Amino acid sequence: MIKNGEQIISLPGATLHKLEKMLKPLQRSPHSVIGSSCLGASIVGGVCNNSGGALVKRGPAYTELSLFAQINEAGELELVNHLGIKNLGSSAEEILQAVEQGKFTDSDIGDMDKLASDKEYTQRIREIDSDTPSRYNADQRRLYEVSGCAGKVAVFAVRLDTYPVAKKEQVFYIGTNNPNVLTKLRRDILSTFQELPEVAEYMHRGAFNLAERYGKDTFILINLLGTDYLPKMFAMKAAVTAFLNKLSFLPKHIPDKLLQYISQVWPQCLPKKMLSFRDRYEHHLILKMSDAGIREAEQYLSTFIGAPDSNNNENESEYFLCNEEEGSKALLHRFAAAGVPGRYQIMHESDVEDVLPLDIALRRNDTEWLEVLPDHIQENIAEALYYGHFLCYVFHQDYMLKKGVDSKKVKAEMLAILEDKGAKYPAEHNVGHLYQAEESLKTFYSKLDPTNTFNPGIGKQAKTKQACR
Repeated sequence: MIKNGEQIISLPGATLHKLEKMLKPLQRSPHSVIGSSCLGASIVGGVCNNSGGALVKRGPAYTELSLFAQINEAGELELVNHLGIKNLGSSAEEILQAVEQGKFTDSDIGDMDKLASDKEYTQRIREIDSDTPSRYNADQRRLYEVSGCAGKVAVFAVRLDTYPVAKKEQVFYIGTNNPNVLTKLRRDILSTFQELPEVAEYMHRGAFNLAERYGKDTFILINLLGTDYLPKMFAMKAAVTAFLNKLSFLPKHIPDKLLQYISQVWPQCLPKKMLSFRDRYEHHLILKMSDAGIREAEQYLSTFIGAPDSNNNENESEYFLCNEEEGSKALLHRFAAAGVPGRYQIMHESDVEDVLPLDIALRRNDTEWLEVLPDHIQENIAEALYYGHFLCYVFHQDYMLKKGVDSKKVKAEMLAILEDKGAKYPAEHNVGHLYQAEESLKTFYSKLDPTNTFNPGIGKQAKTKQACR
């Protein structure tokens, strides 16, 4: 930690979970927290992949202050030190050792004109009439050296901002049968609220139901044990699964199936109010406000939710204030939804051909955010999950495809629909070897790695080395 914990320097392998614990005594928090994506997520990995997450005010993981190695146009490996810290040494070995051991003082820390987070993001998402998404992987404004590099350089350290912890938080749970209610709510919050929410997570009823069934063991474990032990427990489960899967006389994925069966006989964990909303409402929004924003949200929701619309029809909506336990469980249930597709595929292996996960970013001015698929695509889907970061308009859409379905063909048809809508994908994961990189992203990768030595083939590009100049 540097600058009294206002910034940190992270080495590879350091996790958000560990950083969260380190910052807690200082009443500060990292860019992302457990619950945005996965347990055990690494800090450096988040920066390299433009990871976003559930926290409305913080945008994609981003920094202009880093230490990395790259292969230049002459084919030579060189260390690039842009951490903004003086007196680290002259040779690569000296610099790496000094950073790893923290051999520097506060007086050595400079370069305060460089960004260590996306400080412009809150203004960006407030621009609700813009016809571009708020954040996505290929956004040129947030591609900078290590940020968004996706493995095209070797990263040794990143420097990032931390954030003050709110003094008070309140979760509002909103249900509606009319998607236009949430459309207006989003636009009103982003255009009129002085204080933006900390979190605004959307779940469709279908995702709620599937998470209740196939994410229940994850919910139970985190609810009972917290997050401290879970990365090791999940690593142990993965190791046991890998070993047992090698034994041909045993069924595959025994640990997952055992956890699934145990969870189904476990008593109901979700609050009764949430279950009641599930029965009555198709669309669910978990809104977490902090400090002065709590009163602002109370005043708005008390007049807007349940009020007649322009045609004098009630907007089929309701909300309740969560107590601490209800708020925690609502967000945990949303987190558990992310693991559902994999578990569903394991439990229905004879019926499911493949899982097609998409994370997409809609245009900020889009009012038709609820997906309606053509019948010829819909008939290929056994189950679908819709959930995401509603104010950012970043949605996770996971499809469990029926046995025998050509997943590549379905994916191509879905991506064509998204392109027609002006949506961008992937939104908060890098293109990997699954998506075609946009031209601007190819140019960025080529600048970082002109000989195509690091992570060749990413973005469905050539896997061959390029000639040195």
